[in-house]
Amino acid sequence: MATAPLTQTTGRRKEAVARVRLRAGSGKVVVNGKPIEVYFPTATQRMTALEALRVTNTESAYDIDITIDGGGVTGQAGAVRMGVARSLLELDPECRATLKKAGLLTRDSRKKESKKYGLKKARKAPQFTKR
Repeated sequence: MATAPLTQTTGRRKEAVARVRLRAGSGKVVVNGKPIEVYFPTATQRMTALEALRVTNTESAYDIDITIDGGGVTGQAGAVRMGVARSLLELDPECRATLKKAGLLTRDSRKKESKKYGLKKARKAPQFTKR
């Protein structure tokens, strides 16, 4: 078994919840038991997920183990992004200004709006007929 994590934090976005564990290491990232390249196939999602490491120039300083539950791929990438940023902040409080300026510490609270009765979706109404 791997060494104990230095930090363990949670990131959330839409319905996705990511538990992020940071360890000192060589930059290996595992998401739900798979390498990040397999779990997030597009470069955009990987870039979003690991943005905090890029901003703080610590791409190869930590090994990251991530467990994600719920949501879609984009929401999961956003949840990982926040979790990694929070972990880095726990380890090095001096990087707070950098992470804050990049907007990585703010929870994106936008969620799917709930459906209303009498409508087809949250705001889409059935076609109106005059006669």
